[in-house]
Amino acid sequence: MRRFPAEWENQQGILLCFPHNGNDWPGKYGAIQWAFVEFIKKVATYEQVFLVVNSTLHQEKVSGMLEMATVDLKKITFIIQKTNRSWMRDSGPIVVKDGKNREALNFNFNGWAKYSNYKLDRKLPKAIAKVLEVPMKQVVYKGKPVVLEGGALEVNGKGTLITSEECLLHPSIQVRNANFTKADYEAIFKEYFGITNTIWVGDGIIGDDTHGHIDDLCRFVDAETIVTVVEPDTEHRNYKALQDNLQRLKKSVLENGQSPKIITLPMPKDIVFEGLTLPASYANFLILNNCVLVPTFNDPADRIALNTLATCFLDREVIGISAIDLIWGFGTLHCLSQQIPV
Repeated sequence: MRRFPAEWENQQGILLCFPHNGNDWPGKYGAIQWAFVEFIKKVATYEQVFLVVNSTLHQEKVSGMLEMATVDLKKITFIIQKTNRSWMRDSGPIVVKDGKNREALNFNFNGWAKYSNYKLDRKLPKAIAKVLEVPMKQVVYKGKPVVLEGGALEVNGKGTLITSEECLLHPSIQVRNANFTKADYEAIFKEYFGITNTIWVGDGIIGDDTHGHIDDLCRFVDAETIVTVVEPDTEHRNYKALQDNLQRLKKSVLENGQSPKIITLPMPKDIVFEGLTLPASYANFLILNNCVLVPTFNDPADRIALNTLATCFLDREVIGISAIDLIWGFGTLHCLSQQIPV
């Protein structure tokens, strides 16, 4: 029986991919590289980093940058593999437990059913599985490849998964799997993740390039507690959707039939760049061994978010990382990473 471990369970390391596609951050690529060095440095303080780079030449350049920032290179395992982008949460494999063994699941990444340049990213799961020395499983349902991204899935490790209708069920926008129903997805969740209970929220936040990923909305902080983002401004475009999600969570039950504990996180004020409202969210935090890294946005709500999450993770250090540049790529810390359970 497969099981999708919760993010707070013991990790072998974190999968990252050093940004090389400046088109994901037009005009900010220089700043992004150093922001990423700082991100790697923080992760490497707590555990191993499996770092994808494009070539041996790219590895040399990145190693030099990391050494300048006094990163311990013994904590970095380089993986040379060409990619289109750096969003490991979605293009990388999801490593699950199958009894005592691990398995890397390949969910047939297709550029969020939005972009055409994803063919190199498609090869990532196989390459990562080889480095980890774990078998890779191609995810299929009724004989067809299934498309899912890690950013659309949030689990408590006990049998409950949270996802959004906007991402997986919209009939015409960024359709991953045509004509799939909730029952189809729940059958896939059960077979590949051991999920017995699925909580469906509604819509995602404005500006989300993925069309409703859950890791900008709701996250488990322990097996029985969910944090969810809410918008305080009743006139804001996010207000109704996030209130609807909050009410759905309040009515939901866990795999054991109990009601989850619900904690709210604020939303930062709108970050607008080149006329676009960016999907900045404190829910995009990353749980490490002994630490939680939280995206911050030079906003008064940063302090509230950090303090709230500190009360949720009493056994871990909670550290803010400025994501004001990263968010120009439409994602931050959680989107860029994928945990590898031991």
